This record gives sequence, C-alpha cells and structure tokens, in this order.
Amino acid sequence: MIKQAMSISLHERDLPADVDLGPLVAVDTEAMGLRPNRDRLCLVQLSAGDGHCHLVRFSGGGYHAPNLVRLLGDPAVEKVFHFARFDLAILRRYLGAVCRPVYCTKIASKLARTYTDRHGLKDLCQELLGIDLSKQMQNSDWGAAELSEAQLTYAANDVLHLHRLRERLNAMLEREARRALAGACFDFLPERAELDLV
Repeated sequence: MIKQAMSISLHERDLPADVDLGPLVAVDTEAMGLRPNRDRLCLVQLSAGDGHCHLVRFSGGGYHAPNLVRLLGDPAVEKVFHFARFDLAILRRYLGAVCRPVYCTKIASKLARTYTDRHGLKDLCQELLGIDLSKQMQNSDWGAAELSEAQLTYAANDVLHLHRLRERLNAMLEREARRALAGACFDFLPERAELDLV
C-alpha cells in the first residue's frame, strides 16, 4: 500500500477568504445519508491535489458560506468529484451552489474502464494508483458534535487522490476516443443533479 503525506485544515461553516486552491479543485461531501432532500450536508472536503485538504464543517444552524459558494461557482475553476451527481445535488440544496465546470471520476471510469463493473473510489485508487483506501468510516455519524480523527482522515482521503485519478482516466479516455463523450456527460451533470431535487 502506498501512503501519501497528508495535512488537514478544519474550518467551521465556510472556507477562509484567503484560501486559493488553484484552477483544479477536488471536492467531496459527507452528509447524514444519500437523499439530498432529506439528509443534511455535514462536511465539504476540498484539495488542490497537493496533499493538503480543507474540510468545511456545517454543524447545524445555517449554511451561509459565501467563500465556498464563490469557489464552487467559479467558471475558471474545474471541480473534480467522484459520483458528482450526489455532491452537486446536496451542494445545490444546502448552499445554493451551482458548480461548473465539473469532472466526475466515476463517469470517466465507466466510459474508460468498460472491462469492469467496479467503479467505486476504492477500486479506482487500488487499480490506477496502487493505493488501498479504507472505507470503514463511510457510514459513520457525520453530524456528531465532534468528528473523530478517523473521520477526518477518511474525509480527506476522498479528495486527496482525485487529481491523479483524473489524469490517469483522461489518458484512458483519449486512448479509447471517448473524451468528447465524457465532456458532454460532465456538462449535463448540474442539470441531472437539479432533477434529483425536484
């Protein structure tokens, strides 16, 4: 198993105004469940792909996060997700954020890795990067008053590797002549997420 050095900054309710994550940002969310209209958003994870993760925690009492919303909506910043459909819907539902442009490693995997039906983040990291991710904390209580070190590490790992996965998947999409198709799918994702909120 390959281990990468990681550092984590935990912020309450918004990203600090002076944080610059560059033109390509990995994004993920943790919530109380997988139904955006029912289950509340608890955490937003972001990384510039440099081994440092910013975690923005929402512990109840409103979702006013102008700096985070500005970043998510910035057309000059590409947002990389794994299973973007869910994240885009819950970010829209709780923060009012419309994320564009976006990239989804799960969709890219389904288009590039047609030899398998295993497109989870753990599977991608194992095959393409040689990294064994633990998913043990996936179903933990993200609304708890205090998040454990294990939860914070798990959350950070969900964005830490997306930049490199995007690079590997893009090479496979190019090889299989499916890059344009992937781009069309990514462009439609914000609308697809809106449909999940209707």
